[in-house]
This record gives sequence, structure tokens and C-alpha cells, in this order.
Amino acid sequence: MVTEPGGSLDDFGASSAGRPSTAAAERPDDGGIYNIESSDPRQTLVDRSGVSAEDIQQITELMKALGSLREAEQHLSQVSRRYMQLNETDMRALHYLIVCSNTNTFATPGAIAHHLRISSASTTKLLDRLERGGHIVRSPHPTDRRALTISITPETHRAAMETVGRQQSKRFYAAARLTPAEREVVIRFLRDMTEEITLRDEAWAQEGAHAD
Repeated sequence: MVTEPGGSLDDFGASSAGRPSTAAAERPDDGGIYNIESSDPRQTLVDRSGVSAEDIQQITELMKALGSLREAEQHLSQVSRRYMQLNETDMRALHYLIVCSNTNTFATPGAIAHHLRISSASTTKLLDRLERGGHIVRSPHPTDRRALTISITPETHRAAMETVGRQQSKRFYAAARLTPAEREVVIRFLRDMTEEITLRDEAWAQEGAHAD
């Protein structure tokens, strides 16, 4: 049985007789979740010939670190949406509007739709929802009479910056603690991993495809 990492110490402790508890015996530790030897023991997915045991262990630690980062980001995103009482797309739209405000850029419905990769109809519904909630203001475009500009209200801007934004910005300190050479390695690694997992023409990922 495979479960997500986590749980109390009791889950992984020994029984009163000194034997591993049933819960501990039924689930791997965090390393087992991310260890390629556990998830792909027959090398069906990854050919590991020529990769040393030490390298596999270090890669496992790297995957564990990425998993921990992903969990922290997911938790922060969930709490942020709950605090702001908005959904994920709403939050992305507000972030975009904050950046536009900080850079003196006019945010139009079309630009928002392009940034969020949603249709014009969906953008209109999103803006209606945010306007009803007092988060945005629609105004005439200063140079294009046919267009509107969208701006975030000062109250929502302040609330987002002092809570969600402040917590998110702490990632900068982690990057600043690295040397320039270390940052180059991290950048190359993240870009390489993004390239590796980006979906392209995989048949199973096409719309309408599903497991039997």
C-alpha cells in the first residue's frame, strides 16, 4: 500500500513487542515514496544502468526536497485562497493586476484573458465576480475609447501584499543565499526538468483519452 508522505511518529514506530507496527510495515517511509528503486524496481521507466547507488540516493534526496517544496506551495496556495475567499484563477488574475499596477501597465480584459489562457466569456465572468467582491474596478481606457482597463482596489492590493505576497516573497531569500554559480546550476536543473516533463504529443494526454 502506497500513501502520501507524512503521518505521526506513532505511524512509523515499533509495537509494544518491539516489532514494527502494522502501519509501519504497510507503508514506505518518505524515501520510499520518492526512491526510483521503489517506484520502478524493474527499470521499466528509467534505465539506471551505470548509475551508482550513491547517485541514486542523492537523486532520491533531491526528489524528496522537490516533494516538500511542492507540498509547501500547495498548502500556501490553499490557505491563500481560503483567506482571500477566491479561487485559483481569481488569485492569478489579482497577481497579474498587482504586477500591472507596479509597472504602470494598463491591464485590459484581453490581456488578462491572454495571461490566464481563458476565453473572453470566462474572463467577463471572472471580472464580474471580482468586481462584485470589491476586488477590482473597471475604468475607461485613457487612449482607446473602445477598451476598458482593470485595476485592483487599494484594499485588496494591501490585503494581498501584507499576507499572501509577504509569505510568497520569502522564496527570494532562499535564492539570495545561493552563490551566482549555484543559482546557475539550479536554473539549469529546473529548466531541464521542466523540458523533460512537458507534455507534447503523448496520446494518453489528448482530450478524450482515458484509462480503460
